[in-house]
Amino acid sequence: MSQKDQNLVTGRQIAAARSLLAIGQAELATSASISVPTLKRMEASEGRATGMANNVRAVITALEAAGVDFIPANGGGPGVRLRDNRDA
Repeated sequence: MSQKDQNLVTGRQIAAARSLLAIGQAELATSASISVPTLKRMEASEGRATGMANNVRAVITALEAAGVDFIPANGGGPGVRLRDNRDA
């Protein structure tokens, strides 16, 4: 995901990605080196995930490293999915 695309990730996508991975907020916050309250605010964002750009990027990077793909709003709305690693 490019720097520009990071601005398109929503708080709901972050919460959904975390749910798909079956991890808690504390675990994701630790992986992204941010505080739990910061993650909670990010996930509660209406629309685009709010917060310092480096914190949003850290969360996206942690989720992508764990196997999440962010799907842009391409007519069907934004979403997330788990990467298919069968070929890896």
